[in-house]
Parts: sequence; C-alpha cells; structure tokens
Amino acid sequence: MRLLLALLLLPVAAMAGPLDEYLWLKRPLVVFAATPNDPRFIRQMELLEAYPDDLAERDIVVLTDTDAAARGPLREELHPRDFMLVVVDKDGSIIFRKPGPWSVREISHAVDKTPIREDEIRDALGR
Repeated sequence: MRLLLALLLLPVAAMAGPLDEYLWLKRPLVVFAATPNDPRFIRQMELLEAYPDDLAERDIVVLTDTDAAARGPLREELHPRDFMLVVVDKDGSIIFRKPGPWSVREISHAVDKTPIREDEIRDALGR
C-alpha cells in the first residue's frame, strides 16, 4: 500500500512548478533578460530598488533570470522573449506581462486592482 501511495504522489511532486513555493504567500515579479548587461534589465532593477517598501507592502518578491541559454524552470513556465517583466498573483495567475521596464508605481497600481489585493486592503482596513 505504501508503494502504491508513493507512486501516486510522485507525478504530483514531479509536476511542481518553480513558482509553487509562493502560492498564496507572495506575488512573484520575474524579470527576464538574455544577459544582465541588457539596458532594460538594468533600468528595471533600478526602478525596483528605488521603492522596496512599496513592493514589500504588496508581498512582491523579485526573481530574475538573465541567462537565456540555460533554459531554466522559470523560462520553461513563463516563456519569455528577450526582455520581459511578469507579475504573478498569489493564486498563480499572471497579472501582466510587459516587454519593457515598468515603474513601481505602475506595478503597484496593476496589483492593487486585482481581486486578491482588493480583499487584502479591505481586510487591513477591518471591513
């Protein structure tokens, strides 16, 4: 019976995605570039580093992948083309994909319009 249970659970574990550890805890913001020297990547990181508190308030965790040749698990799951910014909500749904850098203000505004974030804001206000 244990062997059967282990065999049944194996495919579920094997199918786990690279963002599964953040489900219902964080909002991954993934920045892709072919190289860390891409000016868009550098600009995006500058924009993000300028307002870390705004990102933290929204439970956003920043992940980067600057090695297109490695074909890492984030690339396999999100299929970027060249530079790409992706924000994933706590339920695993993609909030948006952008082909260029976005300010923290723009990111925050998009996140704040999601139903999950609206619920978080209402809960924080005690409503």
